[in-house]
Amino acid sequence: MFAPLRFDGKVVLITGAGGGLGREYALAFAERGAFVVVNDLGGDIKGGGKSSTAADKVVAEIKAKGGTAVANYDSVENGEKLVQTALDTFGRIGIVPWLEALGLLLYSSTIYDVYLFVFQPGFLRVLFQIWIIMTSSAAGIYGNFGQANYSTAKLGLLGFSNTLAIEGQKYNIYCNTIAPTAGSRLTQTVMAQDLLDFFKVEYVSPLVLWLCHEQCEENGSLFEVGGGWIAKLRWERTQGAILRHQNQSMSPEAVRDHWDKICNFQNATKPASVHEAMNQLLEVLSAVDIDTGLAGNPTSAVASTELGIPLSAVGQKLAEVEFSYSNMQTILYALGVGMSTKEPDHLKFLYEGDSEFSCLPTFGVIPSQSVLAHGGLSTIKGLNIDYTRLLHGEHYLELYKPLPTSGKLTSRGMIADVLDKGSGMVVLVDAHTYNGQELVCYNQFTLFLVGMGGFGKKTSDKAKVAPCCRQAPLCLFQAALYRLSGDFNPLHIDPSFAALGGYKTPILHGLCSFGFAARHVLKHYANNDVSKFKSIKVRFVKPVLPGQTLQTEMWKEGSRIHLQCRIKETGDVVLTSAYVMPTWCWKPPQKHITRGLQSDLVFAEIGHRIKDFGPELVRKVNAVFQWEITQGGRTAAQWTINLKSGTGSLQKGPYSGKPDVTFTLSDEDFMKVVQGKLDPQKAFFAGKLKAKGNIMLSQKLETILKDYAKF
Repeated sequence: MFAPLRFDGKVVLITGAGGGLGREYALAFAERGAFVVVNDLGGDIKGGGKSSTAADKVVAEIKAKGGTAVANYDSVENGEKLVQTALDTFGRIGIVPWLEALGLLLYSSTIYDVYLFVFQPGFLRVLFQIWIIMTSSAAGIYGNFGQANYSTAKLGLLGFSNTLAIEGQKYNIYCNTIAPTAGSRLTQTVMAQDLLDFFKVEYVSPLVLWLCHEQCEENGSLFEVGGGWIAKLRWERTQGAILRHQNQSMSPEAVRDHWDKICNFQNATKPASVHEAMNQLLEVLSAVDIDTGLAGNPTSAVASTELGIPLSAVGQKLAEVEFSYSNMQTILYALGVGMSTKEPDHLKFLYEGDSEFSCLPTFGVIPSQSVLAHGGLSTIKGLNIDYTRLLHGEHYLELYKPLPTSGKLTSRGMIADVLDKGSGMVVLVDAHTYNGQELVCYNQFTLFLVGMGGFGKKTSDKAKVAPCCRQAPLCLFQAALYRLSGDFNPLHIDPSFAALGGYKTPILHGLCSFGFAARHVLKHYANNDVSKFKSIKVRFVKPVLPGQTLQTEMWKEGSRIHLQCRIKETGDVVLTSAYVMPTWCWKPPQKHITRGLQSDLVFAEIGHRIKDFGPELVRKVNAVFQWEITQGGRTAAQWTINLKSGTGSLQKGPYSGKPDVTFTLSDEDFMKVVQGKLDPQKAFFAGKLKAKGNIMLSQKLETILKDYAKF
């Protein structure tokens, strides 16, 4: 049973506390130990008159019950006097449930005066922590006939409260807003008696007390409350439609034609801050920029919104990262996935002095995961990653060489594809890991982002396709041990963080289960010979808890060893759609032979043009373009057109710095675009042409590529 909420020693300033909701708040806080400043001007419901009677009565009630309170009769327009009463009487202030409509006088400076007073240095010095509750109204949120001034004031309070929450956070000031429905002297003339009885004021105060308690971390939120019902409100926004495109005016007819889409709340977003609201607008700008680099097309407005902004992330590269490690890391990883000195053949993975000392194949996930670390995904334009919604859905690992037991590896990541799964978005991240210039392993992370679907693309040819007895008990500290290999997500160690995700206890890393399953297969089918391990693909379906027993079921079909893992105690399948490809069944792909590229002739002509007209082109274009020409699905050539410095230049190979725009397409499609046989916009939306960087600059390519017939 949780302890009751107390406010012993807290100082509470309540405006309008002579009756109704304010009186109920004052009595409730005082009953739970708070010192209360009861403010009430003593006016009538029309705002006239002034009396100390209302505030004095409430103070007397509190004192009669053994509580502590003091009265204040000032108008909220003199907010500093209200606060000064608290400081003079109790030496501090901590909680301010504010009932008055501060913005009722629309041209008054009251709100601004109170704001300045709250944030003046002298006031902040007497604060350790403060909770402010603003009282808005359904009339302010939704509007109401005949209440224009009241509605304006009440919604204005919400904006004031939200800004106070943002700017006051660094001073430990929490500010929330409630919109109560309650029987009071203001509503008794418009509500029937049975409704007044249903909407008693005591059904509102529990929410106010909780929002003002030190255990509550809610900030900048809006709640409706009444009759024993409480609900949180938030803004919601449709996906909208992009109506502005290159060489086309934005017309009211276009707005009319897209009205259903503009107003469609399916897959709506829920921005919670100005930053989140602006992110989508910036993504729209990015989509427009991409469109402006391509020929105008009447279908472009539909195409860009159907495919969705997240697709602009495809092909973008993550920062290249280095991973240095020693024998200690490989041993620690082996311990983290359950290797033990109880098994004699485990010693080769646990003792650096063993004549066959080896690195477990699945250690290959450790250097590659660093491409995702430190917010790497958040740098990708178009994804707008929310890490609280991120799940690791599947994983694929392929080895090209046995991993060294120590050394320095370099990993290069990129967004391979983005898919719409309706309830969420799937992001495929490819990571290639090198030992010097030699590729040693490849990982593909399949990441699922809950609630971020709805942009259209359903399938991918980039995903690794998966076609499924040993068991191992997981010690209680298994997650604590595995995290030392580099995955420090608090979900796997901190009970309070795990609780935020809905878990009773910290859960095991998915890649730890992955390691257990792989070593079971390695032992059963290859007698722990790492040279016989080629690749593995798994899907994670349920969390595993430290202390449970992981059971791996495996069988051989054709050239693959299939497996699934379940929890012995519950029977739940936790890892499925999995397979291991052993090296004795793996056939290396035929060596790719690059045929002569037709695009080489085009770039040769571009080189001649730069030589003849370089200074003029540099003046007109002022940009660096990099081209990646593919053949057979692989990069066959790279070209850099530098029209930013000197007299311009053409270079075969990548640009030494960061190009302004990078284009990727096949040699065949490049020629079709140059010859006018393939519309570049259609190529882009079909996925044949990929572009990243300042796409607006691409329209300047016409200066170089015009008169394609001469090519």
